Amino acid sequence: MKNVGLYFGTFNPIHNGHLALGNYFIKNTDIDEVRFIVSPQNPFKENLRLLEEHHRLKMVKQALKKFSNLTSSDVEFTLSKPSYTIDTLEYLINNETDVSFVLIMGEDNLVNFDKWKEYKSILKLVDLYVYPRIHRNEISESLLKHPKINLVPAPQLDYVAQDLRKIIQNGGSIKSSVPESTLKYLKKNNFYK
Repeated sequence: MKNVGLYFGTFNPIHNGHLALGNYFIKNTDIDEVRFIVSPQNPFKENLRLLEEHHRLKMVKQALKKFSNLTSSDVEFTLSKPSYTIDTLEYLINNETDVSFVLIMGEDNLVNFDKWKEYKSILKLVDLYVYPRIHRNEISESLLKHPKINLVPAPQLDYVAQDLRKIIQNGGSIKSSVPESTLKYLKKNNFYK
């Protein structure tokens, strides 16, 4: 059975940190494919400065072209909004019965995981692979010790899309932080200025 890691995000924009993490999980875990799920709207994030979903999806598709085990998905574009992980998981599990899914997330998301819609149901459906990420609050002991939550010693890559947007807005360059295709697309469409 194919093991697919689901990497949810707004990818506003996709950056080299996303790609590095996707490749790390392919090379260092039992995951066969990392699927980048482009979220139209994260329930925990304000919709400020969020590019339209089709633009973000296009940038993700372009950035993943040269990586055979990294794929993109617009599955949440057709589901009800805001996008809740439990709904997407149930949809995928029901429609791809020959696939085993794993949820990939950063420690910053694990901090608030017990506030997610039906988080206990998520843990019944899939394992979580959690990568290091700077966060301010403590992660509850019950989550850290949960048998389905696995802390993966991936490198800590502190790219933050919000910081990249600010750099663009202030006239700076993000050339070293994003794929070339993303940089071209942002410039062509004059995004985040």
